[in-house]
Amino acid sequence: MATTTKIRPRALVRASGGPRYAVALAVDALGTGLLRPFLLLYGVTVLRLSAPATGIAMTVGIVVGLVCMPAVGRWLDRGARSTVVAASMLVRALGVALLLVTPAGHVWLFATAALFLGIGNQASPAAHAALVATVAHGRERDAALAGGRALRNAALGVGALLATACLAGGTAALQALAAVTGLAYLAAAALAWSVRLRAHPAAAPAGDTADVPAPRMRALLAANVVYVFCLNVPEIALPLVLVTQLHASPVWSAAIFVANTVLVVTLQVPVTVLMSRFPRRTVLALAGVVLAASYLGFLAATSLGHGWGAPAAATVSVVCTLGEIIYAGSATALVTALAPAHVLGRALARFELSTGFGLAVSPAVITALAPHGPAALWGSLTAATLLSASAVATEKDHGTRYSGCRPDIRSAA
Repeated sequence: MATTTKIRPRALVRASGGPRYAVALAVDALGTGLLRPFLLLYGVTVLRLSAPATGIAMTVGIVVGLVCMPAVGRWLDRGARSTVVAASMLVRALGVALLLVTPAGHVWLFATAALFLGIGNQASPAAHAALVATVAHGRERDAALAGGRALRNAALGVGALLATACLAGGTAALQALAAVTGLAYLAAAALAWSVRLRAHPAAAPAGDTADVPAPRMRALLAANVVYVFCLNVPEIALPLVLVTQLHASPVWSAAIFVANTVLVVTLQVPVTVLMSRFPRRTVLALAGVVLAASYLGFLAATSLGHGWGAPAAATVSVVCTLGEIIYAGSATALVTALAPAHVLGRALARFELSTGFGLAVSPAVITALAPHGPAALWGSLTAATLLSASAVATEKDHGTRYSGCRPDIRSAA
């Protein structure tokens, strides 16, 4: 099995779509970091909506945005690459524009803006993965996907820090942040479109294999819904447990979140490269075991009570982040390796549907389990994650990966 044994920055940038595309990803993530963490605050303070109404509108936008994924998958399978990425950014720019023109008290316009933001946020990962899969191959593709995630997390963190520093300006500052976010999306879309990368759908295998559907990956998709809960552990589960059960200072939650971001940015590529010596499915199953171990660690940490509980939870959060890094470095890469090239878009769309569904339901599940005690929350997450890891490890791969789509940098789709 070919492995990636060295990290060469220039080669990694080329495998990720090139310098312009890397800049587009960074600008897009920077703009997202400026607004997305404060979208609820924008609805409450700028538009004067109630917190429940704002939250429901945001949730509806995210869930309804998932409906676009089958169309995105078909578009990608017709050969589109950079154009789909650019379109996902333009849709979000439209959502920001709607935010800026929404009068105070108009919840439906806010919900429509959240819908456009949700569509763009859901379509972007699949489009990005398809673009990278067209440019890079083998374990180089895995490293490129990991590099894109590290870059995005770094830019998101910088954007959130800049926005936090500006929040003292009140509603005017939030409106200015929204305007800057819209401009960032427009600039990123222009850069992504200028890459002009597409794949030739005509290069799909001939004969009976041309009609091969996207792999069902039922166990993988079901497991992914559970795996993706780990992304909301530092943002939702730990703050909830630390504040309400351990009565710890909110500073601990902030420190864990910052540490998570720093670790993802610094370790995503090295860990993915290190794991490239093992089969992707084995690595993904290992991610589930590491995550489950961290959940048991959180259960043990909460038993320590006030005083030692918060430091222990912060320590265990490093293990959880490592599991998240292993998961993120292997899951999408496994999908791109399993799917025939001519149905890669649809396979990635199905995977992002499972990711979006997991992200949508995980806050409700976590907040519903937490009041029943640490054992209910962390015990349930441990059992579900171990079951998912077992399903991933035992699922059989049907068919082989076809390499038919070749890149074309001459025209956009």
